[in-house]
Amino acid sequence: MPLNTLFGQIRLEVKVDTLLLPDQPIYMASTLNNWNPKDPQWKLRKINKNTYTIDISEDVTDFEYKFTQGNWNIVEARRDGSLLPNRFFDETQTVNGTKYLTIAGWEQRPEFQIHVTKVPENTPPDAAIYISGNFNNWEIKDELFRLKKQFDGSYKINIFSKFENLEYKFHRGDWNSAESWKSGKARPNRMLHEKEVRPNQEVEVEIENWEDLSSTFNFFSLIDLILLFAAFQGFLLMIVIPTMQDFNREANRLLVILLGLASFFLFFKVTGYYRDVANWLPKLILVPNFALFTFAPVFYFYLHKLLFKKGFTSNQAWPHFILPALQFLAYIPYFFMDGKRFQHKIVNNEADLKWVFSVTFVIAVFSNLYYYYKCRKAIRNYSENYIHETAYHQNINYLSAVLVIFMSCIVLGLFTCVLFVVNTWQGGQITELLENSINLIWIAFSLIGFVLGYYAIHQPEIFKISHEVTTEGEMALPEAETARSRSSISENELETFRARIEEVMKTEKPFRNPNLALNDLATLVKTPSHTLSKVIREGYDKNFFDFINSYRIEEFKENISNPRYHNYTLLGIAFEVGFNSKTAFNRSFKKMTGQTPSEYYQSRK
Repeated sequence: MPLNTLFGQIRLEVKVDTLLLPDQPIYMASTLNNWNPKDPQWKLRKINKNTYTIDISEDVTDFEYKFTQGNWNIVEARRDGSLLPNRFFDETQTVNGTKYLTIAGWEQRPEFQIHVTKVPENTPPDAAIYISGNFNNWEIKDELFRLKKQFDGSYKINIFSKFENLEYKFHRGDWNSAESWKSGKARPNRMLHEKEVRPNQEVEVEIENWEDLSSTFNFFSLIDLILLFAAFQGFLLMIVIPTMQDFNREANRLLVILLGLASFFLFFKVTGYYRDVANWLPKLILVPNFALFTFAPVFYFYLHKLLFKKGFTSNQAWPHFILPALQFLAYIPYFFMDGKRFQHKIVNNEADLKWVFSVTFVIAVFSNLYYYYKCRKAIRNYSENYIHETAYHQNINYLSAVLVIFMSCIVLGLFTCVLFVVNTWQGGQITELLENSINLIWIAFSLIGFVLGYYAIHQPEIFKISHEVTTEGEMALPEAETARSRSSISENELETFRARIEEVMKTEKPFRNPNLALNDLATLVKTPSHTLSKVIREGYDKNFFDFINSYRIEEFKENISNPRYHNYTLLGIAFEVGFNSKTAFNRSFKKMTGQTPSEYYQSRK
């Protein structure tokens, strides 16, 4: 009597023609173990090269089962690879207590041969490297998916999957030790497609770094340092700008809010992805995304306050924040989600989160394009109606520089949208390029802080002076200066001031400075700016800007006859005498001479 019969057991003896994974065991999955494909209690014993056995208690009857190699991606099938129905256990079909079975084949599944040619230098010598993905339900430390180290130090593994598209990631036994970008930041899942891999072709990949073995210094890339520097500069400007005693406090208050938003978003863009912070507060990475809808409307408010002294009532302002409110509502489920569950969504790039991010991003691109158009229109209106009243173009240059950056972000955003569509179509083949495109948007966005810093240092008058534009298009002085200007100046005082001003204009020629402001000339004349403004208005019957431009035009006329300037163009001479734009030069010249510069030049011949 067979030994298994003596102990009340029925033996299953399984002959296997071929194995997909020759060095991996065979398991029985059944209704008895809830169809677990890799239950160690139901692992078959190997008798010889092609024969395996397992003993089953004779008390167990009527169950369904199938053989696997530890995963439902490697399950028995007919010889041609077609689907095999579940087996049904019948104790009557035994010979001397043994039931003889044959595994004729395995289900035909796409095979991916992955060769890791390079691992980080700081990888522990005895480290076990695993692969997890959609093929094993992202199970970690699955010995079936442990890579085999080769003699040359590389690693290999063959993956059979029911999915045509393979989504996967390498790690050393847990998600804290998952592979990362070279900087140490978490990288998105890798993607591989059956159609892109030829039969028996190895897919070569490199592991750049491990999340848990990245030093703090290495974690911060050059991009991170640029963003952090811009953030800290923004925080510093938030302190400096309000200390400027000026007549533009309301506009500067909005500027401080604008700087605060930009610096806040830049700071959390970097720190939110820092490993320790990400593990502690994973949802922090959602915060920088609010820059998509909040920065543009605040900049729009600031621009109108700076150029036109125009404020917005609550009824006028609230429609501009509908989109930020909708974005917040879309993010609420993720803010209240369990932290580990949210991390899992991020790591696995789950569809719902990916599409929420993508849809909000696309809407934001067109929303920002709308605000760019509104801001550009406002600046054009300012230029066309008021630029002839100014002796310098700091506001225009400053705002135009910001708008150039603004448009750069929009163009990069449109490019990123195209990349997203292509990446989705190709199943994630250009994910790294998509990530780099997003990083470029943040770098462009950070330049706003650098531009503000440059102008705050080199042209602080932008933040100090703001003349209110009246309905007639004239620049109105601040109330404090208007009150002081009501008192009249005697004829003797007027002549004294005139002589002093003309002496400065003749000897020092301050009008050659294209950025000359009232305060600058007042300092040279050694008189208060409100007094100087009154002297120019009453003594010359001109405003400050026409007064300065009259000297520039006279200097221009003299230089035309000067042999030194014979090789100069008319515009080149205009720049030499203090004008800094063709538009301002032509308007001022026409206004004061009744001719265009070209007409005047031709009339002299």
